[in-house]
Amino acid sequence: MIDIINTIAALLTIAFGAFGFLAPRYTLQVLDLGPTHSNMGLSEARASVGGLFVATGIAAILLANPWVYLTLGIAYAGAATGRVLSFFFDGPPIKKLAVYFAIEAGLAAWLILANLGTS
Repeated sequence: MIDIINTIAALLTIAFGAFGFLAPRYTLQVLDLGPTHSNMGLSEARASVGGLFVATGIAAILLANPWVYLTLGIAYAGAATGRVLSFFFDGPPIKKLAVYFAIEAGLAAWLILANLGTS
């Protein structure tokens, strides 16, 4: 059962990344971001919001190792922590922040707790 849910979490990671990788303009719009005087924002979306997530999700599935899934969970925990800091310092739209936080924190909790201490 753990393997199935780990794989689903990795597939979700790939799906999230696919938006940034293949549709950076859409992704930037959803995230309330946008290109400025250059298209570097599109490049950043493809790289950090896209390719990084796609590659990490694919690696987790191909390596199929609890430590890799644990690391993926730690990455999601870092993202969720960034959402908490943003709540206190940036005043983002609360509903959007809450949805993204719930997804990131939920994936982090599962991936860390299910894979911690496994070998």
